[in-house]
Amino acid sequence: MQKTIAGTTVEVNEEGYLTDMSQWTTAIADAIAAEESVGPLTESHHKVLNYLRDLQKQSATITIRGVGKSGVVTTKELYDLFPGGPLKKASKIAGIPKPVGCI
Repeated sequence: MQKTIAGTTVEVNEEGYLTDMSQWTTAIADAIAAEESVGPLTESHHKVLNYLRDLQKQSATITIRGVGKSGVVTTKELYDLFPGGPLKKASKIAGIPKPVGCI
């Protein structure tokens, strides 16, 4: 289905996750973050978002534990940056599919 985010029409699934990573922009990230009550996005947020996007491009498994051990951010910092479902929200804002382990 289509949704307009930050003035751009993008393809999303039924949960609002982008289905085409190439449609993602920082403006879209800012708009999704506002919808998810995260932000305003800082350099720390963007480090996590870029890390998740890189993992997705490598088809790597994305887990909270893995992100916490990445050196990009600690698990506690991840929860502080993206409260109320850190990996789910971070993935949505990053324009990647919801990780398999997320409910």
